[in-house]
Amino acid sequence: MDATLRALTPQTPDPLLAASGMVPTLSVAAMYQLSEAGRKASLMAGGNGKAMQRLTVAVPSNRLYLVAVGVSGQARLKLHPYFERVDGAVVRHDTPPVFDAPPSLDDLFRIAAKNHELAREFRSARSESRDVYRERRAEVARAFLGDSSQRAMVRPAPTPRRCFVATPAGRVMFDAALDSGPAGDVPREAYRRFRDDRRRDREEHLKRRAIEVALHDEKSRVVDAWVAEHGTPDQRGRHEAGLLPLAEVIDALTDEAFVTVADMPRYPLDGADSLQASLRAITGRPSLCVLPSELAITGTNATEATPAEWAVMQQLKARLPDATVTLREHQLSWRPEPALPSLSLFGVLVTRRVGPFVVRREFAVPAR
Repeated sequence: MDATLRALTPQTPDPLLAASGMVPTLSVAAMYQLSEAGRKASLMAGGNGKAMQRLTVAVPSNRLYLVAVGVSGQARLKLHPYFERVDGAVVRHDTPPVFDAPPSLDDLFRIAAKNHELAREFRSARSESRDVYRERRAEVARAFLGDSSQRAMVRPAPTPRRCFVATPAGRVMFDAALDSGPAGDVPREAYRRFRDDRRRDREEHLKRRAIEVALHDEKSRVVDAWVAEHGTPDQRGRHEAGLLPLAEVIDALTDEAFVTVADMPRYPLDGADSLQASLRAITGRPSLCVLPSELAITGTNATEATPAEWAVMQQLKARLPDATVTLREHQLSWRPEPALPSLSLFGVLVTRRVGPFVVRREFAVPAR
């Protein structure tokens, strides 16, 4: 340690130290680090060669701005945290500076002075950054409070104290216990809106549920009446046992609903065969086979009708005046080779209401 202290002795007499009898000094701790080269140099100079060096130096009273004193009364030279300028910005390191050789006392004072200046610049930049951040939060808060349609993020759920608001720059947390002004009002308002939405959702759910229950009860009454009046003994037995499929009753209701047009041809469900014949003719591949499971169908309302299709529609409307009649176009394509041409087929979809049930049937039209 004595050798290290000798290494720290200034080569040129410092007039401040020369007049030490008149200028009071303060003994403070100075901590710095040595790189591997610095540790070798320390050993060569008779030092301990440790990476972390801790010394006690005397600082004149006119340089006490280079000293930091902790709450426990420990004084240290301002060597850490260590600040440096990188790409124009001051960067803080929580470790002491690193030297490749044991520094002199002048070196430590010079670095402490530089640290003192950079620390003030760092705190000033941080203060400006915090001011900008607070203003951005205030803008987000004012926009949220002024727009009743905005909502806080639901995960995590808002509470009277804390909430998160999504913004284009990322989510922003508001805490009523930490924030003030508009930012402090956001959590309470966000929680109120959240609770109102939850209550409104529950009320709408209960309304939908009541409608669904009423519709189910009406369907059950219609099914009971149909089975009692038109059901076969087998169907009545299965219905009493709760084993009669609803689809079977709906099929029967559909047949009854369209009994007046039973003589009109139904839309053929032979899409796979029709597409297969079309693709064989187009590609010249007689072995091409389209399976029903490989059929892709896209249905849309037709935008135009031929005279023959229009005649079928008019006939259905005349015979079923309470029904909805729509010309539909079905685009059929082959899933294994979707690039092949698709096939368009047309049919007339007729929809009728039988009590609580909506029944549909599609009828054929002349091929185009």
